[in-house]
Amino acid sequence: MKVQEVIRRPLITEKSTELRDEKNVIAFEVARSANKIQVKRAVEAQFKVRVAEVRIANMHGKVRRQGRFVGRRPDWKKAYVRLVEGEKPIEFFEGM
Repeated sequence: MKVQEVIRRPLITEKSTELRDEKNVIAFEVARSANKIQVKRAVEAQFKVRVAEVRIANMHGKVRRQGRFVGRRPDWKKAYVRLVEGEKPIEFFEGM
């Protein structure tokens, strides 16, 4: 798997913003087949930072209804990446 395919998008939520500010942890949506080693290499290569730890969680897709029709959103994978102490935090809105 290529480095560019591992990280899908950053997760910008209230919880992830709090983690980023207090504990230098960034949350990403990653490819379903990615493991911790691939996520660590991808973050280090794309953002030029050093990674201390990676935690991964499998998220189950929600069941959604539209009237009498039932559908299901796909399952996805989330990664929490903790940067090494002293590393500058990754800013996603720098160019704005």
